[in-house]
Amino acid sequence: MPTIVDIQNLRKSYAGGFEAIKGVNLQIEQGEILALLGSNGAGKTTLISTICGITT
Repeated sequence: MPTIVDIQNLRKSYAGGFEAIKGVNLQIEQGEILALLGSNGAGKTTLISTICGITT
């Protein structure tokens, strides 16, 4: 199946130096089901927001 999302070494830092996402690699193929699991503050919402272009 073709890859529909391919992310390599994604990083997101905020003003003040806090690094919310540290080198995430993710490949999603067409038809796959994905679940993001993690504790509060793990960066799940930041990851999705960055992928969708909501954050810069």
